[in-house]
Amino acid sequence: MAGLYVHIPFCRKACTYCDFHFSTSLKSREALLDAMRREVEARQRRSRGRSGTIYFGGGHAELAGSGRDRCFHCPSPSNSSRSMPNAEVTLEANPDDINRESLLKWKELGITRISLGTQSFRDDRLRFMGRAHDAADQAIRSIDLIAKAGFASWTIDLIYGLPKMTLAEWEEQLTIALDHGMPHLSAYCLTVEPRTALAHQVAKGLVHMPADDDQSAQFDRLMDRMDTAGLDHYEISNFGKPGHWSRHNTAYWEGVPYLGIGPSAHSFNGRERRWNVSNNAQYMTALSKGEPYWELELLTAAQRTNEALLTGLRTSAGVPIDRLELDVMGRNSSDIERYVSSGHLLLVDGRLVLTKAGRHFADRIAADLFVSDDAG
Repeated sequence: MAGLYVHIPFCRKACTYCDFHFSTSLKSREALLDAMRREVEARQRRSRGRSGTIYFGGGHAELAGSGRDRCFHCPSPSNSSRSMPNAEVTLEANPDDINRESLLKWKELGITRISLGTQSFRDDRLRFMGRAHDAADQAIRSIDLIAKAGFASWTIDLIYGLPKMTLAEWEEQLTIALDHGMPHLSAYCLTVEPRTALAHQVAKGLVHMPADDDQSAQFDRLMDRMDTAGLDHYEISNFGKPGHWSRHNTAYWEGVPYLGIGPSAHSFNGRERRWNVSNNAQYMTALSKGEPYWELELLTAAQRTNEALLTGLRTSAGVPIDRLELDVMGRNSSDIERYVSSGHLLLVDGRLVLTKAGRHFADRIAADLFVSDDAG
């Protein structure tokens, strides 16, 4: 098992754009952390090998409260760091979580990498997104503290494609991030997910999303600035200096098996996809009774092939043709030739690789190359 993901489903407040599973109520947090520990113990007994990476994600780590240490120790990040000195143990945190004491505690627990949910350096944007922190006192201060804390690596998240965002504003955001010496950046274009506050605002005409051309121009500027700064564009939304790429997420994109712990967490073993129930109470009850708390899907050859296309094409390495179980090259030769001729796709050393122009249309190109199980 290459990676272990632990979903911490607590947040101080709901972000307007977020469709992840979380709770702002802390009433059952102790019982939930106990249930998550039981899931770890049960599933690690059945999994093969040790986790080379651990990723704590999903919400505010500090909201694990007095059970935080138990939550961190249940998959034993400190033990992983000792038994595997090169283990990558990532913790998602938010600027309002960060102080010198918390950073020291996380290092003692074995955390080696911090992923900071900055999202913006402008207070008006943070308010629009429903974030719990502010720009100057928390976002920038937390970056400075993390940079000096001595973690093996760290990264920040930024969001572009916001309503009325100009290219100059986005340029300013990138400049601030680069000026603070970040070794890694995850930058995401704002998307309107169903059943979110943002989706409601858009449907009511209260918020107007920017034109595709504006978002595309911001993505181009992002790629150019990161290239100039020496950060490799190793996945559509991720840029890192050598030695600072996310090993955990890279394993996802390469189709390596992973284990997900906690409500709503997903797992993959190479043939099956499994996902836990997205309800804290149902998750705890099922675990206490020894009942299933997950659903399972056995993937077909076409589904495995299409997933390899969708994830592999997002990376700078592309997707190896020999990773594709079904004959994508034969079945979709005309589409492949069309994208190669248009300058969106390359065939390099047995791999399908997107060009810079093609990265704008990664999901669309992958979908055009999808295959079905019943095709000849």
